[in-house]
Amino acid sequence: MSQQRVMITAAADGIGRAIAKAFAADGAKVHICDVNEEALAKFRKEFPFIPATHVDVRNETQLNAWFDAGLKDLGGIDVLVNNAGIKGPTAPVEGVSLADWRECLEICLDAQFLGAKRVAPLMKAQKSGAIINLSSNAGQHGFGNRTPYAAAKWGVIGLTKSLAIELGPYNVRCNAICPGSVRGDRINRVIEGEAKVRGVPFDVVAAEIVNNQSIARFTEAEEVADLCLFLASPRAAMITGQDIAIDGHVEVFHIK
Repeated sequence: MSQQRVMITAAADGIGRAIAKAFAADGAKVHICDVNEEALAKFRKEFPFIPATHVDVRNETQLNAWFDAGLKDLGGIDVLVNNAGIKGPTAPVEGVSLADWRECLEICLDAQFLGAKRVAPLMKAQKSGAIINLSSNAGQHGFGNRTPYAAAKWGVIGLTKSLAIELGPYNVRCNAICPGSVRGDRINRVIEGEAKVRGVPFDVVAAEIVNNQSIARFTEAEEVADLCLFLASPRAAMITGQDIAIDGHVEVFHIK
């Protein structure tokens, strides 16, 4: 397989970092962006051979400038991983402000639309490519007290399936990965937020999550990265339009 050209949003830390590391280790040429300057500084130190740019994915001008630079350096693109996302507010729907609702959808959904809009013409012209959108199992089940996040992640699945229809005739594939609870700082913040809203200890929510799965543990970021590598590879040539959970099989999504 020829060296893949890969661009990944929000990849300086967490799941995105694991995805960037995996593609680079597989021989791909990688470009990333992130909004977190501290994380970017650490990433550049660890991976000086991977260009890493400060970008607010809500800003179409900034995002397009990143694509301009990355496409010029890479000479094109084979894989786009739309990874950027935030957890959004944790509150009953009546406690969610319109500003917080819009921020969550802008980062989790609008940015994926903007990325796909930019690369689709290029992939159609070369008649190859893969777009991988990060959704969530919250986009398959719903999530009480997290309505903006769940709505955005359901939207990602609708976007993915629609793109698969549009791009399939050009041999361009689009799939959504739906991680469960991925070990790290972000899931800890999610658990803290839910524990506070429900008035229960952190450990109660954490245990509830894993005990409602067939495989009772948190997902590792590297496992999500492995799935990205597979979906971007020729081995997944007939896989498109799918929302694929990687969560140890959630049997009961949440008690409340």
